[in-house]
Amino acid sequence: MGGAAVPDVRQAVRETVSGLPRAFWWLWTSTLINRLGAFVVTFLALYLTVERGFSASYAGLVAALYGLGGSFGAVGGGVLADRIGRRTTMLIAQLGAAVATAALGFTDSAFTIAAVACVVGMTSNASRPALQAMMADLVPAEDRVRAFSLNYWAINIGFGVSSAAAGLIAAEGYVWLFLGSAFMTVMCALVIYAKVPETLPSTDSARETEKNDGTGTGLTDVLRDRRFMSLVGLTFLLGTVTQQGSTTLSVDMGQSGYSAKEYGLVIGLNGLIIVLLQIPVTRMMRGRSQAGLLAAGTLLMGWGFGLTAFAGSVGFYALTVTVWTLGEIMHAPASMSAVAELSPAQARGRYQGMFSLSWSAASFVGPLAGGFALDHWGSGVAWGSCAVVGTIAAVGYGTLLRTRSAPTPVPAAGSSPLAGRAEEQPVRRAGRQG
Repeated sequence: MGGAAVPDVRQAVRETVSGLPRAFWWLWTSTLINRLGAFVVTFLALYLTVERGFSASYAGLVAALYGLGGSFGAVGGGVLADRIGRRTTMLIAQLGAAVATAALGFTDSAFTIAAVACVVGMTSNASRPALQAMMADLVPAEDRVRAFSLNYWAINIGFGVSSAAAGLIAAEGYVWLFLGSAFMTVMCALVIYAKVPETLPSTDSARETEKNDGTGTGLTDVLRDRRFMSLVGLTFLLGTVTQQGSTTLSVDMGQSGYSAKEYGLVIGLNGLIIVLLQIPVTRMMRGRSQAGLLAAGTLLMGWGFGLTAFAGSVGFYALTVTVWTLGEIMHAPASMSAVAELSPAQARGRYQGMFSLSWSAASFVGPLAGGFALDHWGSGVAWGSCAVVGTIAAVGYGTLLRTRSAPTPVPAAGSSPLAGRAEEQPVRRAGRQG
């Protein structure tokens, strides 16, 4: 019986990774490198409150400004990706992010820290729409779902490792987190520069596409797409909840007497569980409706964060992370399928940017609201609000997608029934975007 299982596993792996372009795998590698160095966002709130002695409200403000910068970066990066090129946009954004991140580690005053954090958010998020558009350019339509799932997997491998390692690095000095993150971002840019070609379609080709299908590519056209913008709005609501994993959760654990190492191990479970379960759980969800999966996954995420109000030990904190991570595993492939169906191919950068904006805007509002609630009303209100907002978003997802005439089932990992997909899910969540 065990011998039969081994060929099945090998076949599943072969179906998942085979047949993709070489340039995709270099993009995948650059994503992994980038996420292996994603120390700063996850530990920024803990650094500001424990190491620098600032309040939870100030830590929330800084994280919010990071999100505000990311909002501008997401939209601007999407526009630039369609104008000057995917590769050029990524290189400019990544090198800018490396410089800003290193500078943040040596910044002293409260005003300067907030300003530099905003710049870090802008440069870090500007590369994401270009990356997603480039993957869609490189990978044939029938393989895009599989390719984006693999990239999502790389994000979580890097996030799980970096979260656990960052706690140990922080014990030797927080400045090494900033320098390490900057170094890995430079390495990511070098991989793009050396191995990945430009994929932006020629101007004549893009104009011909617009002429044939009668659609435009401006931001106003994206804003007029009501169904897509409704999805963006619901994702923003969910994003305000998931952002608490890298801001309010770390402050809450710090105020309860837990160390950076313990927080790193707890939040690292998120990436580890996704790495282990994303592909098999996605295969199990085959044939389920997008509306049902999005609603169920969102409920698990909202109520998983809500359970944190009752946490009194590292083990219970780990349990809450496990619950909302299972919700994330359900939500991610369903949202990927929904966005793919709502995004026209000729405006990939702008649609990617607008969808990224939902997470970046949530990065602004979520930490600010979480820090304020924790400071003024306590952890019960802060975490209870996550359950309420998650419930509202779940109802919205179910209503939005249930009205479709023929809901498309979510594909199993390794299959490819969709023509494309617009955006990875960073997790949302816990600072894992980009």
